[in-house]
Amino acid sequence: MYLLGYDIGSSSIKATLLDAETGSSVAQAISPHNEMEMIVKKPGWAEQEPATWWLHVVQATREIKKQAGSKLNDVKAIGIAYQMHGLVLVDKKLNVLRPAIIWCDSRAVETGAKTEAEIGSEKCLKNLLNLPGNFTASKLRWVRENEPDIFSRIWKFMLPGDYIAMKMTGEVKTTPSGLSEGIFWDFVQDDIAGMVLDACKIPENLIAEIVPVFSLQGNLTREAADELGLAHGVPISYRAGDQPNNALSLSCLENGEVATTAGTSGVVYAVNSAISYDSLSRVNTFLHVNHEKNNPRYGTLMCINGTGILYSWLKANLINGMGYKEMDSLAETVKPGSDGLFTIPYGNGAERTLENINLGSMLYRLNFNLHKKQHVFRSAQEGIIFAFKYGLDIIGEMGIKIDKLKAGYANMFLSPLFRKIFANVCAKVIELYNTDGSQGAARGAGIGAGIYKNAEQAFKVLKKVDTTEPEKELTRFYQEVYNEWKSILEHSLQFERKKGD
Repeated sequence: MYLLGYDIGSSSIKATLLDAETGSSVAQAISPHNEMEMIVKKPGWAEQEPATWWLHVVQATREIKKQAGSKLNDVKAIGIAYQMHGLVLVDKKLNVLRPAIIWCDSRAVETGAKTEAEIGSEKCLKNLLNLPGNFTASKLRWVRENEPDIFSRIWKFMLPGDYIAMKMTGEVKTTPSGLSEGIFWDFVQDDIAGMVLDACKIPENLIAEIVPVFSLQGNLTREAADELGLAHGVPISYRAGDQPNNALSLSCLENGEVATTAGTSGVVYAVNSAISYDSLSRVNTFLHVNHEKNNPRYGTLMCINGTGILYSWLKANLINGMGYKEMDSLAETVKPGSDGLFTIPYGNGAERTLENINLGSMLYRLNFNLHKKQHVFRSAQEGIIFAFKYGLDIIGEMGIKIDKLKAGYANMFLSPLFRKIFANVCAKVIELYNTDGSQGAARGAGIGAGIYKNAEQAFKVLKKVDTTEPEKELTRFYQEVYNEWKSILEHSLQFERKKGD
């Protein structure tokens, strides 16, 4: 008996076939092996064709079949994790009306500010726990105001994971957690946010049928089953945004448990049972996967758009044939602080931790007589982690206490150097586990289909593979370096604000 999990990212699609009884991974696949292309029509815009996601879901599943053979015929449930905050629009025939506006697209910042002004900042924060910002609701309003012909043909709007589930089942559904990540959820009423629909002039009938995160959400159609090479009728029993799902994959479900990841973007996701918000909406709170009215669970999310994408940009544009391990090895030859070279890593659109300012990335104090490529590599890692600390301090201001962070053995956390810098800059213990988002989605499917009686059973085989603890002297040193980096950041932000006045 097997479970199949997908992680629908903006860079690639990952899939895992999990043995439901042993909890072990039987096969894993990724498609494409190079990053999926983003459509960038204007600066700050980012789109992808949903059909491309489906193409790579099919290809990843076929790769799983090559590895696992007939085991794929015994899949009992499917789970889907997906890139958050995207917008997919379909008509009544389920045809996609335009490319998806994805998470790092910043075109709707001004639109969100207009919605905030109409509702009122205080009411937004009290009821939505967030300002409308650049989230899915703002993107949908942008379409209404700028592409009225397309808006008039919308039957339903979806998040990226809803689209993949639609391709599998022929049904359009969404979840409370998904709606909350789009700023369509009123946390006081624990229901759809009518105030947002009214301000944005979005008819409520554009919202898909709402189903629980863990539930039987539809079954594979014959057409989808044939395309994927799976049995007809397999249930889809779990869907969640990639960061709530990452927390699930690390068994972070209870108050005080914290997950982090550093892929294209960097995220800290803290689970708590009390409603809280940042007065500037620099970090955001959503419904966690296991939220219930009588047993609330919220996820406070700090996101940095420019993390792994910075390191991949260096690899793609400045290095001839060098891999990440070689880059790390060179970075290790440079002492902490990178000999005074500072990196501001925000080069992937408007940043919520910076109040939606699109600052861009920069190297500061580059010395042609001193600094070499290894300094750039180390400074890039330090700059990324300084950005993490900047966000963690905001979470701390909300009264959320963080002592340790859990991460999957993936992306930038594969690097021992990255983990060491992270632990010492942030003064936190880093625990590393043998899991990823697609494994989490598979286990979520097992919970949703009733194959596991609870989360504890689903995660009994989760293994900790490494622990990195901060060192007092290095932590003290990095605090001084961080303070200087923060001063550079704040001067840059002040300059950007003056430009906008």
